[in-house]
Amino acid sequence: MAKVIEGLYYAESHEYVRVEGEYGYIGITDYAQDQLGNVVYVDMPEVDDEVTAGEEFGAVESVKAASDLFSPVSGTVVEVNEALEDEPELINKDAFANWIIKVELSDKSELDKLMDAAAYEAICK
Repeated sequence: MAKVIEGLYYAESHEYVRVEGEYGYIGITDYAQDQLGNVVYVDMPEVDDEVTAGEEFGAVESVKAASDLFSPVSGTVVEVNEALEDEPELINKDAFANWIIKVELSDKSELDKLMDAAAYEAICK
């Protein structure tokens, strides 16, 4: 069974958000990385790009497939995880520790539309 962490917000498209104050760290879930297999490339937006809840912001490519990334929340990209440029496989090692982008949240009420750990676990079964 894929790992699911309490206290994060989950999207049906298998992205998560870890909220710290006004910021959200967005990545793919353990379930998603397991389904993709060995990650070989992560396509990320630029700092200062705007992301919109439910819209594409990048892609993850594995040896098996490419998968678009959809932002669970809206906001401004304040940081990208540059470690993933050289070592995209970090996502396979620990998907929750290796977030993809950090955004300044523009509307925290969007979090209410996302799932908690229990609800996300239920859709992964």
